[in-house]
Amino acid sequence: MSADKTKNWAGAAARHDVFPMVTTDAIGDLKVRPGGVVHAAAVSGANVLRDMREAITNTIGGKMVRYEKLLDETITRALEALAHNGRAAGYDAIVGLRISHPVITDGAIEILAIGTGVFIVDGDRDGGTREEAPV
Repeated sequence: MSADKTKNWAGAAARHDVFPMVTTDAIGDLKVRPGGVVHAAAVSGANVLRDMREAITNTIGGKMVRYEKLLDETITRALEALAHNGRAAGYDAIVGLRISHPVITDGAIEILAIGTGVFIVDGDRDGGTREEAPV
């Protein structure tokens, strides 16, 4: 990542325009101070009609578009909740993002998003020693 992009990203995170979440253990050239584990879960139930339609599709073959849409929506909810939890804990970003799909019950889609909250240490920023945490 170029120095200009890194600086712009750090500035956007400081203004809370974005909340960086990456699967890597670093965010380009940004200096970060690690915090703690941040997690979020989202669970969506598939209704009986959707299950019946998808069972037919599964039998004859084809894309299971209703389940794909439900899965996409559930992943989005989990990531939005993860960003909310990270901001609420006062972090500037999340690194090491992982998404898991545990099975809690039949007929439901469960998504767990987990990562490490970090403080961006950038010039005049103090790396998480602010008096008030961002919301």
